[in-house]
Amino acid sequence: MAEGTIKKLTDKGFGFIDTGTGQDMFFHMSNVEGVSYDELQEGQRVSYDDGHGPKGPRAENVRVI
Repeated sequence: MAEGTIKKLTDKGFGFIDTGTGQDMFFHMSNVEGVSYDELQEGQRVSYDDGHGPKGPRAENVRVI
C-alpha cells in the first residue's frame, strides 16, 4: 500500500492525496474505508492502493493511518 497526505477535500464527496511524487491522487468517498468521508481532514496521513477509474488513476481502499 502507498501512503500520502490528504491535500484537498471537496463538498462533492471527493478529494486529492499528495503522494509525495509531484502528482496528486484522486479519490472518491466510496473508496474510503474504516471512517466516513465526513471524518476526514486535510493533512491526515492515509494509506491507499493504486487503482484506475473511468477518468484515470485513483486511490482505492483509502484508510487513515
